[in-house]
Amino acid sequence: MVVVSAMSKDELYLWVVDLLAEMFELDKSTMTLQSNLYADLDIDSIDAVDLAVKLKQMTGKRLQPEVFKTIRTISDVIDALSDLPSE
Repeated sequence: MVVVSAMSKDELYLWVVDLLAEMFELDKSTMTLQSNLYADLDIDSIDAVDLAVKLKQMTGKRLQPEVFKTIRTISDVIDALSDLPSE
């Protein structure tokens, strides 16, 4: 289980980029905080759901649907993860 509450935003960024690269066969060097998941990384709605499921599996915490719907960029993913309640 990954404890995201113990990670800095920089560590979260590296972790999220690694995860996206692994899950969707993306080039890490093309990703930035401002990369749009849909427009820049070509992630579709099914992929986004897969990402949410994977994040829940890895962190043990579920992103609330209203938060999940607002995620557009890698920075949004990091913010959502850092806002998850800690145990």
